[in-house]
Amino acid sequence: MNVHAYTIAGSKSEEIALNENVFGIEPNAHVVYQAVRIHLGNKRQGTAKAKERSEVRGGGKKPWRQKGRGTARAGSTRSPLWVGGGTIFGPRPRDYRKRLPVKMRQLARKSAFAMKAQDEQVMVIEDFQLKEAKTREMHTILKALSLENTKTLLLVSEYDQNLWLAGRNIPTLEIREAAKVSTYDLLNNQMLLIQKGALPVIEETFTKI
Repeated sequence: MNVHAYTIAGSKSEEIALNENVFGIEPNAHVVYQAVRIHLGNKRQGTAKAKERSEVRGGGKKPWRQKGRGTARAGSTRSPLWVGGGTIFGPRPRDYRKRLPVKMRQLARKSAFAMKAQDEQVMVIEDFQLKEAKTREMHTILKALSLENTKTLLLVSEYDQNLWLAGRNIPTLEIREAAKVSTYDLLNNQMLLIQKGALPVIEETFTKI
């Protein structure tokens, strides 16, 4: 699969062939689903909790005698049937974290790359660096590519502090290192923008398995 590479000014520079072992495979939708589900589950805190009957304060005294009042018997004002009582089967702290086998994680990310390529949502841009961490400069580049209003994921070959600082205040832009990008990140955007220097990193990372 071939795509055009763009300059930071928005003009086409050359045609680049994307690696078929990453961008040209048949996507496995179920593995992608599993990877996204586990990713979202791993982000959950799992700290939701409601007090059960034994944990609610008070209610130690029997509210009225067992017989003779013509009403239901009651042993505590903290019964789940009473206002202010404990919660029946309420949420308890738990760990939602799960893990996918390495080969499945790799396949999920490769499938996500392939899905973006099939949907023609992949763009390649020449390598660039910012002399200063200016959001305005980053926004100018996106505007030149007509991506200023498009939810975009920018993949770079390695961490660049100026690039990160310049892009973090743009609500439609996320920046990730190509070797560490998750399946969820790859799918949670409208356009995948890849720096030219990140393509060999993607090829090396995702064709090992």
